Amino acid sequence: MVLTLASALVVLLTKNVLYAAFSLLGTFLGVSALYVLAGADFLAVAQILVYVGGVLVLLIFGVMLTNQQGNKSRGRNDITTESSNRVLGVFVMLGFSATLLYTFGRARFLTIQDNLFEAVEPTSTTQTIGVELMTNYVLPFEVSGILLMAVLIGAAYLSTKTKN
Repeated sequence: MVLTLASALVVLLTKNVLYAAFSLLGTFLGVSALYVLAGADFLAVAQILVYVGGVLVLLIFGVMLTNQQGNKSRGRNDITTESSNRVLGVFVMLGFSATLLYTFGRARFLTIQDNLFEAVEPTSTTQTIGVELMTNYVLPFEVSGILLMAVLIGAAYLSTKTKN
């Protein structure tokens, strides 16, 4: 958890976009590890596949393929960013912190602690989710698959160069 928070802080505080992207990798992997510790193995694998395998790779390729000159005066090609909305960021952070503290204040941790040491049989959530997706939720699953395929075809069509 400490490594997850540390890498998230690096994402927030660094001005180098590539360093922030690689620190985001550590954050995503740390969140995935927290899902494993919470017993949500399907969410952990989905976190790695979707966010690390898709979003983060797309972000890193986007950074690397941009044609920015960076800092050529020092002989390096650093792509840095300037933070311009610090005041708005502080207000958003304070709002989220207040919501989180309110939620923790309303939680009944003593009730949870009474049931903490009861024997719990470890089960895999992957099989349960797979059975539910292929029985009760097969229509929404297939419709979302068709929708994602249509989006992929549309993105491929829009990215092709037209000859004028």
